[in-house]
Amino acid sequence: MLYRLEEPIYLYLFAMIPFIVGLYLLVFWWKKRTQKKFISSILLAKIAPNISDFKSVLKLLFFIIGISFLILALVNPKMGIQLKTIKREGVDVVFALDVSKSMLAEDIAPNRLEKSKQITSKIIDKLGSDRVGIIIYAGNAYPLLPITTDHAAAKMFLQNASPDLVSSQGTAINDALSLAKTYYNNEEQTNRFLIIISDGEDHQEETKQLAKNISNDGIKVYTIGVGTEKGEPIPIKVNGSLIGYKKYRGETVLSQRNSSLLKGIASAAEGNYIDGNLTEKPVKMIEEIITNAQKSEFETKQFSDYKDQYQWFLAIGLLFLILDIFLLDKKTKWLKKVDLFNEKNNFS
Repeated sequence: MLYRLEEPIYLYLFAMIPFIVGLYLLVFWWKKRTQKKFISSILLAKIAPNISDFKSVLKLLFFIIGISFLILALVNPKMGIQLKTIKREGVDVVFALDVSKSMLAEDIAPNRLEKSKQITSKIIDKLGSDRVGIIIYAGNAYPLLPITTDHAAAKMFLQNASPDLVSSQGTAINDALSLAKTYYNNEEQTNRFLIIISDGEDHQEETKQLAKNISNDGIKVYTIGVGTEKGEPIPIKVNGSLIGYKKYRGETVLSQRNSSLLKGIASAAEGNYIDGNLTEKPVKMIEEIITNAQKSEFETKQFSDYKDQYQWFLAIGLLFLILDIFLLDKKTKWLKKVDLFNEKNNFS
C-alpha cells in the first residue's frame, strides 16, 4: 500500500502546538499565583473540593490531539490500495538524445543540448497515453529511461541528461540505434517511433544501413537536427564560467551541424528529417505524425484508487474537541476515590 500527502504544506501548523502548551503553562502558573494572593491552598481545597488539576491537563491533551488530527485532515493523506493492470491505447516513442561535447556549442540559444531537451520535453507534453523512453549517447549509448507511461518521470530524467553521464566522448549513433531496438517490448505494437536529436557531427555512413534495418523491423525513424552549418566553437566551462574552447592540435574546434547525414539516416529508414533550430516546428510535426498514427492497445501496471483519507482524521479531531468541550474541570467520583495527586493527605 502506498500513500501520498496532498497538501504537505499544512504540516507546518504543528509548530503551533508547543506554543499552545507554553500558553497553557503560563496561564496555569498565573492562576495559581493569583489564587495564593487571595486564599490559602488548604482553604481553597475546602471551599472548592471538586477542582481537579488532572482534568485540566486532560482537557489540554484532548484539545492538542483534536487540533493535530484536524491538521492531518488538511494535509489529506491519500492511500493507493491496489496495483491495477489497466489497458491503454497509444504508440511507443523512443528519443535518442546526442549528449556529446559538440552539443554544448552555443550557435543555438542557450546551446544545442538545451534546445534538444526543450524539443523533447514539449513533444512529451503533446503525447497522450503513449509510452516514452529515452536513450542518451556520445562515445557510448546508455538507457536513460526505459519505456514507460510516466511522462513526468521522463521529463525529470531528461533534465539530468548531460555529457557527464557518458564515459567516453564521440558520437556512437550505431550503439544508440542498436539499443533502441531493445526498448520496444511489445512485438504487436503497430506503430513504434525512434526520434534522433543531434547535430549530426561525427555520425558514420554505415549508420544509414543500420537505420534501414530498424525500419524493416517496423520502427519509424525521424531525425531532428540542431545547430548551424556555419558552426560554433565548443565552450569549456567550470562552474558556469567560460575558461576557453575545445582545441585539437592547437586549433580551436569548430562544430558544425551535419544536416545531410541526418537527412540520409531519415531517408534510409523511410522517415523524415526536421530542422530543430525553431522549437515549435519539430514539436508540431511530430505531434501531427503521432496523432495520426494508429494506436495499439497495451497493458500497464500502476497504483490506482488513491483515496482521500481526510474524513477519518477530521472525525477523530472533532471527537476529541467535543470531548474537550464537555469535559469539566471538576473531579469525577471515581477520580476522587483514586486520589491521583494525594490531595486527601495534603489537605486533611
